[in-house]
Amino acid sequence: MKTQITEFLSRHKVAFRLLPHQTPAISIEDAARQRGILPKQMVKSILLRDMDNNYALACVPGHLQADPKKVRAQLQCRRMTCVGLQDVTTITGYEPGTVTPLLLPVTIPVFFDLAFQDMQEVTISSGSNMAGIALQLNDLMELCHPRFADITRNCSH
Repeated sequence: MKTQITEFLSRHKVAFRLLPHQTPAISIEDAARQRGILPKQMVKSILLRDMDNNYALACVPGHLQADPKKVRAQLQCRRMTCVGLQDVTTITGYEPGTVTPLLLPVTIPVFFDLAFQDMQEVTISSGSNMAGIALQLNDLMELCHPRFADITRNCSH
């Protein structure tokens, strides 16, 4: 299976493993089960918007929730909310549930929760709901240059 993400990783000579699904993933738990991994190994990417239509991508482990207030504090902006599902594709180029911090069509600050710092390998969406991609966290960081911060709700690191 080839996607724009697998081709991008290959062009950049980044080692990765494709983790195909049998059926389109309908939730984080379903995707993790089909990939044979734990939800906490997944990079869940949540698109946020402030009142001035500035965006941020909050990336948290799959089993945790992003806290828009903590992202807002990092950016020092007014009120942040999750972008509605109907707008996610227009802004990111990805269907909801397949958003990844790579190949975004516009420059959006990317935040990774501190929980990722302890991980060597993570999984991201392949850009398709039929597969994920496992890769080294360091490689992902090289490609998307995230800022690390505590951005989860009721965090218990």
